[in-house]
Amino acid sequence: MLVKILFIVLILSTNALAMDRWAALAMLESGDEDDTVGPAGEVSRYQIRPELWPSGNPQDPHVALANARQIMTPRIAAFEQSHGRAPNDFEFYVLWNAPAEINHPRPAVAARAQRFANLVCVHE
Repeated sequence: MLVKILFIVLILSTNALAMDRWAALAMLESGDEDDTVGPAGEVSRYQIRPELWPSGNPQDPHVALANARQIMTPRIAAFEQSHGRAPNDFEFYVLWNAPAEINHPRPAVAARAQRFANLVCVHE
């Protein structure tokens, strides 16, 4: 019985610290702040560059998520087509931040991608 309780506590505490990809992306990009504007004018919790922002209020988390998904859909599809599989968490972040560097990310991008992967929950 004690082993069962310890196992449940371990699972709950592990999942409490992990995040899904979109929550981790928002945390890494803006600290999960909807009104953050980056140095190049990036908007929303996902820090989307103005020229990529499709539409809507960037301070609305639902709009921001929909726009982030819209941006990532073709990137993920292209990755799956060329690699024959879905991107892992590290690759997901590289696709978000520097898609042209997917096969050889710069050290700074790779470091952020690793931090991102560490935040993401395996059970998205």
